[in-house]
Amino acid sequence: MYREEIKVLDCTIRDGGLINNHYFTDEFVREAYKALSKSGIDYMEFGYRNSKELFPTKDYGAWKYCDDDKISEIIDGIESNLKISIMVDAHRVKEQTFAPCHESPVDMIRVATYVKDIDKAIDLVNRTSDLGYETTVNIMAISKESEPATVEALDQLAKTAVDVVYVVDSFGALYCEPIEYLVKLYREHLPGKEVGIHCHNNQQLAFGNTIEGIIHNANYVDGSLHGIGRGPGNCCLELLVGFLKNPKFNLSPILKFIQEHMLPLREEIEWGYIIPYMVTGILNEHPRSGIAYRQTDDKDKYAEFYEQMLEALD
Repeated sequence: MYREEIKVLDCTIRDGGLINNHYFTDEFVREAYKALSKSGIDYMEFGYRNSKELFPTKDYGAWKYCDDDKISEIIDGIESNLKISIMVDAHRVKEQTFAPCHESPVDMIRVATYVKDIDKAIDLVNRTSDLGYETTVNIMAISKESEPATVEALDQLAKTAVDVVYVVDSFGALYCEPIEYLVKLYREHLPGKEVGIHCHNNQQLAFGNTIEGIIHNANYVDGSLHGIGRGPGNCCLELLVGFLKNPKFNLSPILKFIQEHMLPLREEIEWGYIIPYMVTGILNEHPRSGIAYRQTDDKDKYAEFYEQMLEALD
């Protein structure tokens, strides 16, 4: 699959940070930046731009806030064409400030939102677009949204300066048919905009569903190194690079980083396909219940967890 217009974004530090409260070391982030630069990936997402008032610094690492100075410190002295993105939650905005893009190391602001908060997302898009940033809106938990509400949100976004709108399968609940339907729906209601795809791996479908999105002209695709991310994680970046036939991509730096950094990290924190996350996926529920269950002594009693979930939803 080779389409020059396809752009690949790595969300290792941002989505992976949801597991460890964003406590990645500077060395880890810097080495990831080097590896992704050498691999030809288009964007690296460093984390969130969150309010320090809402999220006290004593509880989180630097990538919960993504200060421009901190990002500049990490990338200093490294030659790279890799663009940098950060994410902002539309429903958790308080004091976030953004310098003009030409004064910042950040190239893209990604706004995460639910359909009910689309007005807040549009306000953020307007603010950051006016400052010169590329922008995306990532509509989360799309598997829970009704089509009329989704269409209304898309029609509103079509009138804004947003560059890309993402289909986000937050709960890993979707199969290829709804992915096809949603990508086509987004494209229909967003003339002149790009569509992106971000899939979670509850049912081991993140890679397959990302390919399905690509087939139907979703040109912005997300992945993470070794699939790291909250709960079951994301589409594996190494699989995407192996699938996309763009000659600019180089798989070797990615594999080297995985063997030297991701494998040791996996000894410390858990992510990936595990049955409690499969259960939340097939039930179209947030993985938080599975995450909590994995912290108990009964973490491998899968049938009991499934029955508890069914009872809770009854």
